[in-house]
Amino acid sequence: MFESLGRFVYRGRWTLLVLSVAAAVLVAPYGLELFGRMTDGGFEDPSAESTTSATWNEEWYSGASPDVVVLYTHPTVSVRDKRYKKAVHDSLRRLPASHVRQLTTYWTARSAKMISHDSRSTYALITLKGDKQAAYAAVEQRLRTVEGLSVKIGGAVPLLRDLNTQTGADLARAEAISMPVLLVLLVLVFGSLVAAGLPLLVGLLAVLGALVLLRLLTEVTDVSVFSLNVVTMLGLGLAIDYSLFVLSAFREEIRRGTSRERAVVATMATAGRTVAFSGLTVATALLGLLLFPQMFLRSIGLGAAAVVLVAMFSALVVLPAVLGILGPRVDALRITPSFGGPRGGGAWHAVASSVMRTPVLYLVGVTAVLVSLALPFVDVKFGNVDHRVLPSRIESRQVAETVDTDFARNSMAPIDVHVLVERDFVDADPLLPGPLGQGHTVVSPVTPVLPADVKPFADRLRRLEGVTGVDVTGFSQTNGSVRLAVRYEGDPMSSSARSVVTLIRSMTPEPNIRAVVVGGSTAAQMDLMDSLAATLPWMALVVCGATFVLLFAAFGSLLLPLKALLMNVLSIGASFGVIVWAFQYGNLASFLGFTPTGTIEATVTVLILAVVFGLSMDYELFLLSRVRAEWLRTGDNNAAVAVGLQKTGGIITSAALLLLVVIGAFSTAGITIVKLLGVGMFVAIVVDATLVRALLVPATMRLMGEANWWLPGPLRGLHRRIELREPEGEPPSQAVASPAVPRMKQPSPAVALPAVPRVEPPSPAVASPPGRRVEASPGAAGGPRVEPPRRVVRPNLEGPGWQWAEDDARPSPSLPAPEPVATPLFGMDTDPIPSPMPLPPMPPPVVPVVSGPVGTAAVVRKRGINPYPAAVREPAPREAASGGEVTHEEVTHEEVTHEEESPRTPECDGEPFGWVKVRPRTRVVRASTDGAGWTWAEVD
Repeated sequence: MFESLGRFVYRGRWTLLVLSVAAAVLVAPYGLELFGRMTDGGFEDPSAESTTSATWNEEWYSGASPDVVVLYTHPTVSVRDKRYKKAVHDSLRRLPASHVRQLTTYWTARSAKMISHDSRSTYALITLKGDKQAAYAAVEQRLRTVEGLSVKIGGAVPLLRDLNTQTGADLARAEAISMPVLLVLLVLVFGSLVAAGLPLLVGLLAVLGALVLLRLLTEVTDVSVFSLNVVTMLGLGLAIDYSLFVLSAFREEIRRGTSRERAVVATMATAGRTVAFSGLTVATALLGLLLFPQMFLRSIGLGAAAVVLVAMFSALVVLPAVLGILGPRVDALRITPSFGGPRGGGAWHAVASSVMRTPVLYLVGVTAVLVSLALPFVDVKFGNVDHRVLPSRIESRQVAETVDTDFARNSMAPIDVHVLVERDFVDADPLLPGPLGQGHTVVSPVTPVLPADVKPFADRLRRLEGVTGVDVTGFSQTNGSVRLAVRYEGDPMSSSARSVVTLIRSMTPEPNIRAVVVGGSTAAQMDLMDSLAATLPWMALVVCGATFVLLFAAFGSLLLPLKALLMNVLSIGASFGVIVWAFQYGNLASFLGFTPTGTIEATVTVLILAVVFGLSMDYELFLLSRVRAEWLRTGDNNAAVAVGLQKTGGIITSAALLLLVVIGAFSTAGITIVKLLGVGMFVAIVVDATLVRALLVPATMRLMGEANWWLPGPLRGLHRRIELREPEGEPPSQAVASPAVPRMKQPSPAVALPAVPRVEPPSPAVASPPGRRVEASPGAAGGPRVEPPRRVVRPNLEGPGWQWAEDDARPSPSLPAPEPVATPLFGMDTDPIPSPMPLPPMPPPVVPVVSGPVGTAAVVRKRGINPYPAAVREPAPREAASGGEVTHEEVTHEEVTHEEESPRTPECDGEPFGWVKVRPRTRVVRASTDGAGWTWAEVD
């Protein structure tokens, strides 16, 4: 699949590049329209009782939810002075009626709660008409013009505008900080300005994609103002991450002398496959947020999942197209040596060897560290989002804090109690009494709602513990409702305030009261927690189940997905513990520049859970992909884990460092929610890229041994059907061109075939699993080698022709054991085809079987297909006991040659298997240039 995608991208590289650039240019202006179209709030459950209360406040009681709060202050004059009243009312009279629905001041409401404790300040409440942002822009300057008084403006509409402004400024600052640092780090990783610029290009495409996607979402749903920084941060970071892996794999292929097309195909078959699974895993975790009813979570989840797919698309389509055009010029403008490529030995070799030697020590030690980091989360206290998410210099926040501290406690945040009163019909015909339809119509008058109707209930409210006052703040004659404002001491998120809400909801109303609905910020927070607690288990079930299926398809194991989920729990716990320590306890308040509230916002915690879950799986996928490739090649779990860690250590560390730069830049945002998310992601990536990926995962896999790859027989067929296969062994570009055999017309008997040996690169010294025959390989620096089975050609039981099989029977001592080929031909996931040879008459059919790794049953090997059990690593050529001369029972000359014909294979042109004349090539045996031993070579 991914090889086909690579060929498609290469052959249409110019078309794809032109279309991508044209699309980016055309949609850029549309994406920039996003600013000003986002909304604040979205943290409530639409079906909750407190949300119903908020809706009634807006629709039933005029002016109950003011859009603008204008704070007036004079250093010496009292609010009760007539001059004070004249100055305020003269200013408000100049407001155009086309933009203002209602005005409320101390002098119109006669409410002492609208005067400050020192009587020097008061505020006016304004409700706007139509487009409220446009209406506020039209009246703002007139509101600020008040003779002799100091004016500050706050409220919901100015607060939203300040959030939009701060979000745009944060985004610009984060990009200004991160881009130069990323460029320097990428130059250090690749050593080339051209190679360093490509991930940044893909990152910018992802940012543009984020803006366009969010703008599209505003057409169908509300989009939270907080989503812009979150979605952009994820898109930029993951786009650079994915590009780094794809670009590194392509440069390796080019350095081997591979052609451009073969390099793109090989890159897509290896790094492309891993990037695709990683992107799908991250997107799956984010789509789990759609299960929650809160607009904040749904909009961010949908936007973030979409931008992850955009980043994945850019890395798998746009970047390979550019690489296909550049080819070797990807390393142009080299200014420093490359530090990011895979290297043998070095620090990661030492880490791999150390973990393999003492896995229990690393498992216990790292787990203890992660549990210690998670401990503060036991003391977590959840709160809500308020004006304190903005920097203290913002005027709308200053107004909210002044009203909260200098005026009556919680005067702007009471507990709203809506009392629906039973009413009677008036002027009814006494001869036709009864309900509607029996003497009355829908327009029959009813008795009005009066304060006396709710006086007994209000008196009971005043007697509740923690209540400091109860006031009637509104009537709705149309709906028969009276609104009461219940005052209390303490913070709206305090336990005392929650206790008051609980007591009110548990009260039994009087007979003349139809229903009681409780709202306000305290009730909204309690309803939010109930909603999150009810939905979170379903999210965990769906996301973990989908992730398990993806990992099963990727690795063909039942235990590896379970282990990965457990590793994620440890990473998430450590991240949450640091968040509580930093934000709830306020230990990083001065460093990061925020106001600690003593709580953690609950919906942001759920958002962090989804994001960190996806990111924590990211690097483990890259590591396990390489480990699986090594295991399929060698059949040795310990060697596969050690080599996988050694070969991915440098590139994963570079990718993590680049992502940390992006997250660190966004963590400088002025909005506390973005800071909190950034710190959570930062900690999760540091923990995952160091403790978990480098130490904990290898240690657990070393202890689990062959059980890592255990898969029951009934599930193997399912895995073959859903697996997106990656070529086993080396990448396609490294395949040795082997002689081939045409398809035979008649079945043939089992015949042992020779194969092409290969010298192995060094790998870490690890202990071999028990029960497996192992011997030292001269070319492997002491690494383990698995004794291979024989490769034979046997009759095809499904029709005419032949098929490959492997026989575990030991060869005769008088003849050398044939050595299998582990490298695919022309990038195909097939076994190499041997040279033509005479075949004796066909014996009775024999069922072909292949010997797989420990824990797998024998599987019939089909013709032209590499079955699920892996081919084993071929043995290195033997050296003579004296002097190091090349010895082989079948090779007695220094150079042996023969000519052959090669078939046209399905991978070359898609036509049926058959003969085609090609230029003959000569196979020779030569001394290895990489060390002792010998190797195959071909010359024209």
